[in-house]
Amino acid sequence: MKNVKNVHFLQIDHIVKKISKVEGVEILTSPEAYKKIPWTRKFFSEKPKEGYFIWVKKQVDFPLLTCFSLNTYKAQQNLENLLIIEKGLKIKSNVICNALKENLCASHKAKGKIVLKEGAKLQYFHSHWWGPKEIVESDYEFYLGKDSQLIYNYKNTHSSKNLFFRTFIEAEKNSDLNLNINLLGRNTKVKFEEVLKLKGANSRGVIRLRLVADKHSKIEGISKILALNKSTGHLDCQGLLIDKDSKISLIPNLVCENKKAQLTHEASIGKISEEELIYLRMRGLTEKQAIDLIVSGFLTEWT
Repeated sequence: MKNVKNVHFLQIDHIVKKISKVEGVEILTSPEAYKKIPWTRKFFSEKPKEGYFIWVKKQVDFPLLTCFSLNTYKAQQNLENLLIIEKGLKIKSNVICNALKENLCASHKAKGKIVLKEGAKLQYFHSHWWGPKEIVESDYEFYLGKDSQLIYNYKNTHSSKNLFFRTFIEAEKNSDLNLNINLLGRNTKVKFEEVLKLKGANSRGVIRLRLVADKHSKIEGISKILALNKSTGHLDCQGLLIDKDSKISLIPNLVCENKKAQLTHEASIGKISEEELIYLRMRGLTEKQAIDLIVSGFLTEWT
């Protein structure tokens, strides 16, 4: 991995290569935290075998960078991660999960819980970069305290053979969420589930999906917004089919249990227009270059 000196937690296969000391931040492996800090146990589904624990107690003015890599044939990671942000802090976190070689036939399973205390703000950038034969499962839960804010950007332009990812967000009073998912599938099967639970009064959330299916890919997903209180939620799903043998299936699900809540959604699945291709071809691009440019523009929906 490039710029390894800037990584605060680095694990390759099952070996933790680096844990940095950061003033105001406690960084441990999840098994160490489970053993040494009893209150963390309520956040883990079971005793963790591997993964990170990061507890941000004071303001940090640079991104916290964590990285999990696969490097060995048929390696099987099984991670439990926990990130706690204390009250009123404004934090950036970059998470990279990748394969360092092709054709590893390895697997990456990760469960994570991210807790934002009252008034905390978190920008969370999650990047996946896999080889064509990996099996990947990603299951993350976010708990937004009163008056907290979360921007969560997930990007995957090098998808694995099979990918399942689930994101669950629970939003308390006056909390605010922006969830952006950008995914490019090539020779892959993807299943995903997004759930936003607007629990507190005046909580707000927006989910944006940009999904591209290319080269024998199948993408299936359910996105749900549940309003339990006076709140506002919006779901924006857009899919782009590149290959005739690919498929995208999107199911928006809005559930309102409070008459003062407002939930909206828009969804579309389409193909690249002939007009766009002709326009770019007339300016000297090959068909492949034109398609790559259109896809790149479609997937640059960061907040």
